[in-house]
Amino acid sequence: MPLPSLARVPAPPDAILGLAEAYRNDPRPNKVNLSAGVFVDETGKTPMLKTVIEAERRLAASAATKLYRPIDGEVAYRDAVRDLVLGGSHEAVTSGRALATQTPGGTGGLRVAADLLRQTGASETLWMSEPTWPNHPQLFHAAGFKIRTYPYTDATGRRIDEDALLAALGEASPGDVVLLHGACHNPTGVDPSPELWRRIGDLVEERRLLPLVDLAYQGFGDGLVEDAAGLHELVRPGAELLVSTSFSKTFSLYAERVGALMVIARSAADANAVQTHVKAAIRVNYSNPPAHGADIVRTILNDPALRPQWEAELAAMRARIKDNRRALVAALEARRIPGDWGGIATQRGMFALLGLTAHQVAQLKEEHGVYVVGKGRINVAGFTPDNLGTFADALGSVIAAAG
Repeated sequence: MPLPSLARVPAPPDAILGLAEAYRNDPRPNKVNLSAGVFVDETGKTPMLKTVIEAERRLAASAATKLYRPIDGEVAYRDAVRDLVLGGSHEAVTSGRALATQTPGGTGGLRVAADLLRQTGASETLWMSEPTWPNHPQLFHAAGFKIRTYPYTDATGRRIDEDALLAALGEASPGDVVLLHGACHNPTGVDPSPELWRRIGDLVEERRLLPLVDLAYQGFGDGLVEDAAGLHELVRPGAELLVSTSFSKTFSLYAERVGALMVIARSAADANAVQTHVKAAIRVNYSNPPAHGADIVRTILNDPALRPQWEAELAAMRARIKDNRRALVAALEARRIPGDWGGIATQRGMFALLGLTAHQVAQLKEEHGVYVVGKGRINVAGFTPDNLGTFADALGSVIAAAG
């Protein structure tokens, strides 16, 4: 039998990775790539952390086998990740009702969560913010969910429309899954206030919804503890939820694809039962996880010398992102580019949303060699002293052209 006819029709390029490929093929010397969520230093390079290099040295020196890892990953990694997210003294940890599983990146964690829910009879409806990470709708649609959206920001794209968000989620049916960004919302960089997180937690409890928290940037906003505060508001006594986390950015381990899925159940017995279904979903997908990236993370998190060194490296990356935000606002305001840019300086994480039209985004790419995503999502961590002025000039040009 031949391949299906649809397989011979090229699929559209990925919204983000396709742009990265186009950027690589662009011959212009002053091109600027702000599309992919990758941290770079002031020279434009994505560095390896010194703690990662030291952990790899230790692992190479002690390597003894390349045997398969357990389906859900090594216990030492799983426990270290759980404690990083929740804290070792949290009630959900000490009671045994929170269990973590190693996954291939945060995307792998989300897909395992999706398969777990669909295979165990969860609601077919999943709610996600509008806007959200471009891969969210594709991932959950492919898993068989019916997607509904809740409004996130107001017309400015700089503030959360709290009333609209809560009103939309108030229409969710008991058992519906609600996808929430734990910190550093992608693409807006705008996070709920502590009060709004409490109101979301109240609504989830009242409507008996199931939260799925995408926590891909813990530590890139205000700090490891601070960035988990919204999640902690949801982890109430007896509350059940899922959490997907990633170490691509915070450990600069992009190529290693290391992350985790955490199940928080009503009791330790329920958590252990759910874990059997997590392993069943993994077994028919990728069978068991890769070792190297998880070994690096586990080594760093569990070492009394490497752990504080990594936290210092993480703080330095976070500070650079915040400095970039302030520098961007200053550059746009110095050029008197029309728009409300000041809020970008106080947003959190790697991303900001400029609120551009599709035509303006195309202009940036075609006329200026500047690559951004969707409605003007930019990776603030991608700015350097060499490209910030180029970007600001290009943005001013396309906005002026729009009149």
